[in-house]
Amino acid sequence: MLKYLAPVMCLLAAPALAQGMSVKKLDPALDNVIAPNTKIEKVATGFIFIEGPMWKDGKLWFSDVRMDKVRTFDPKTNKVTVVLNDSGGLKNAPPDGNFGSNGMITDKDGSILLTRMYVGTIEKMDDKGGLKPFLAKYEGKRFNSPNDLVFTADGALWFTDPSFGLPKMDADPKKEIKYNAVWRYAGGKLTPVITDMTQPNGIGFSPDGKTLYVSNSMPDMHIRSYDVGADGKLSNMKKLISFPGTASDVPDGLKVDSAGNIWATGPGGVRIISPKGKVLGQIVIPETVANVGFAEDGKTVYLTGSTSLYRLHSKIAGEIPMYYRK
Repeated sequence: MLKYLAPVMCLLAAPALAQGMSVKKLDPALDNVIAPNTKIEKVATGFIFIEGPMWKDGKLWFSDVRMDKVRTFDPKTNKVTVVLNDSGGLKNAPPDGNFGSNGMITDKDGSILLTRMYVGTIEKMDDKGGLKPFLAKYEGKRFNSPNDLVFTADGALWFTDPSFGLPKMDADPKKEIKYNAVWRYAGGKLTPVITDMTQPNGIGFSPDGKTLYVSNSMPDMHIRSYDVGADGKLSNMKKLISFPGTASDVPDGLKVDSAGNIWATGPGGVRIISPKGKVLGQIVIPETVANVGFAEDGKTVYLTGSTSLYRLHSKIAGEIPMYYRK
């Protein structure tokens, strides 16, 4: 899915305005979300393929999937720190596969739930990178490679489980669950709520919790929406948006802002999409953007590009995660 890039040293410097990046306004309503002439900064670089941005305790946490590490970025010092090596569960993982960690989210006890793609688990991680088991199997079968995750207001954890972390993906002999599911974990019960998506990836909910959004990476690139009922029951599936053609920068992570707009990665950058499926604008940078993270007061937006971490500011705050720790 992702183009291989040779390993490089992590370069740290003062933030600089990003070159070759633009915000394309496709509808006047974009001005209510991102101010005209908004500046975009490159705040850190030298990675291979970064993902899973999450704000916690004054730092941005993120995964370097190809370097197999969890890192933090401190905006006060512009310093990047490695918190966890071998983050996907494979020691000395080769940098040409998706073997590292991916999405992460703060749990109610302050720990971090970390998706570990190679071993197919979600584990609890403390601030120093210490790990404890959390979720690994369904009916005795290992997950494929948990990818992205989100809590809802009722405390339920939802996560996607595509096959990108398996060396041969769906054809890999380690694949034990026949489908690539979207899961809901609540009250100690694990339920596969969507099983007919080929490669579910990014996941998010509308501010009122009544609509679920899930991106499908391949081969059909699109974002679905579902109505959400009691106990997470889903209905009324729709394709909110389809992406044109084929590309290496497939639909990946997504986030929802407090006005209900979806910030979705995909071919050509990040699209800002209204709840009705209208594309208001597109953020373009000269490399693949895998995910989006709202930080600080919710109006600071980080983009995880392949080799670099970017930052801009929005007029509308993003949705604040259930157990957000500013």
